[in-house]
Amino acid sequence: MQKVLFIDRDGTIILETDDFMIETYAKITFYPKVFYWLGKIVEEFDYKLVLVTNQDGLGSDFFPDEPFFTTHKFVMRTFADQGIYFSAEHIDRTFPNEEKDTRKPGVGMLKEYFSPEYDLKNSFVIGDRITDVMLAKNLGAKCFWLNDGRNLGGGEIELNSDALQEYVAVESRDWEQIYEYLKSVN
Repeated sequence: MQKVLFIDRDGTIILETDDFMIETYAKITFYPKVFYWLGKIVEEFDYKLVLVTNQDGLGSDFFPDEPFFTTHKFVMRTFADQGIYFSAEHIDRTFPNEEKDTRKPGVGMLKEYFSPEYDLKNSFVIGDRITDVMLAKNLGAKCFWLNDGRNLGGGEIELNSDALQEYVAVESRDWEQIYEYLKSVN
């Protein structure tokens, strides 16, 4: 069975911005050491990489598809240039108040992974928000939580993070610790 790393985008592989919109090249800053450590993970372990991101209102007048997709393609191409390939990209465009199951922590975008082909029990979500930890719980996986302490739920979730600690494999701001954990279990 195939194990998966479900990886968030903003705050996880690129740094979050104050306005939570990364639609220009000038706003792109890659997460420290992500290329080195995610590259080692790809080289040494057998995980499928899947991007899973909420992009509130993408395609609306205030957050149009372009230039978002131009910068997004640049981010993904930069990872590919480093030998890091995502097999799928799942981008939810809804707002929290719409309560769609496609929006993390819902699994509506990820139903194809609930099959005998995938080993969700030994898969991981990598993200910076409590919604990523909840996504791991909803998938039956664990989470590598890149918790910066400033934004537990993005205004969506009012939940004490202690209630979800059993789903957190590693809580750190360092991709090396993710690699070290995966090395210990593979």
